[in-house]
Amino acid sequence: MADIVVLGAGLVGANIAVDLSHDHTVTAVDVHQDRLNAVKSRGDIRCLQMDISDKRALQTLVTPYDLVVGAVPGFMGFETVKAVIQTGINMVDISFFPENALDLDDLAKKHNVTIAVDCGIAPGMSNLFLGHFSKTMEIDDFVCYVGGLPTIRVKPFEYKAPFSPVDVIEEYTRPCRLKENGKLVIKPALSDPEFIEFDHVGTLEAFNTDGLRTLLDTVPVANMREKTLRYVGHRELMLILRDSGFFSQEHLNIRGQSMRPLDLTSHLLTTAWAMESEEPDITVMRICLSGTKAEERWAIRYDLFDRYDPVTHTSSMARTTGYTCAAVANILVNNEYQRVGVNPPELIGMDETCFTNIITYLEQRNIHFVQSVTHGEKETQTY
Repeated sequence: MADIVVLGAGLVGANIAVDLSHDHTVTAVDVHQDRLNAVKSRGDIRCLQMDISDKRALQTLVTPYDLVVGAVPGFMGFETVKAVIQTGINMVDISFFPENALDLDDLAKKHNVTIAVDCGIAPGMSNLFLGHFSKTMEIDDFVCYVGGLPTIRVKPFEYKAPFSPVDVIEEYTRPCRLKENGKLVIKPALSDPEFIEFDHVGTLEAFNTDGLRTLLDTVPVANMREKTLRYVGHRELMLILRDSGFFSQEHLNIRGQSMRPLDLTSHLLTTAWAMESEEPDITVMRICLSGTKAEERWAIRYDLFDRYDPVTHTSSMARTTGYTCAAVANILVNNEYQRVGVNPPELIGMDETCFTNIITYLEQRNIHFVQSVTHGEKETQTY
């Protein structure tokens, strides 16, 4: 049993805290007392209200713990991880920050800590699969399709945000880094739309987002891309808002008040995209990779379709993201993975035992990836 502190008690952070509390002593920290009250009602979890943007206070807080879990908004993520590294405490993080996590690798090695970053569903599981198969295949093509969606479609957006709207908007504005024919290519977010059919949900629209992150540096694959999935029509609405300036971070002077359009838009969308209590949602994911193994072409695909859990009242996004993070947290506290430095999931996935343990951990929580494999003219499917 370890003593773990979870920074952030939002939708996903709360689920991580609850899941880990079954086997460990857990403290949840958040600036919002109402979130902490909700977490407290779900398990034997110590709750602490504080503003962790205060670096000194944060470092004083985490020092007594065996492991830190970061589940803060993306704009806070990089500095939070950096501050924790300086305390010499190991950490697992899921914040979708725009900075390159590998920039903290030297600092992590200096302080002799193991830092696992991007440990969610995507980035996260997508990286894990690519890292795992890169050990036995020469992969030349990789694509990840992923999206969290409300079960009930309500116009105009037909979308609800399972995490901070400002982080969702970041996906629609951040330039997308892809690999094409071995070269880094930059494309606008929301570009290259395509329609794809999925079991249980029908037609979804996929478009480019900047989700490859550390994969661009860690795994040599000639063609790589990530695409976000939404109901058909949502992408067009986001293009209109983005191209009209609603997502701009430039300050405007309006009636003597300085304001960024992004702040107003995210404030309004917080209400419009808010998930109702116990509102059902789904997570759809498809990972496709192909390459050569023993001079034979192989194509491997993993499909995931996950639903809101009405028994535990847990959203699908909180399940798929939170349980992945909790699986990695258990690996670290059990000393099953000890590489010092910053460790994205693809590096963890290269360890056969860690890969198997994470998949098993998710299956025990009814999260199942369906595998389809084609090599030569043969195709097999496993669950």
